[in-house]
Amino acid sequence: MRIFEINENVKIVCESQSTRTGFRHIAVLFINGREVERQKCCYINRTWESYEFESVIKKLSNFEYLEIKNKLEIAKEL
Repeated sequence: MRIFEINENVKIVCESQSTRTGFRHIAVLFINGREVERQKCCYINRTWESYEFESVIKKLSNFEYLEIKNKLEIAKEL
């Protein structure tokens, strides 16, 4: 599990799970401690992401609205 703390009110919790045919990444967006949205991406072999959970985070409908892309770029370097 990996947690991306965007600010004091917003965080994204990501996890990877095994499936029958591969694996999946799940991202859950929390605003003020409440779950607002949940997305998943399924994979058979491997991902071609710049950083772990990139694709599933970008599927969140509020991703662009929250303007968290730059903060995630910083987080992936940690």
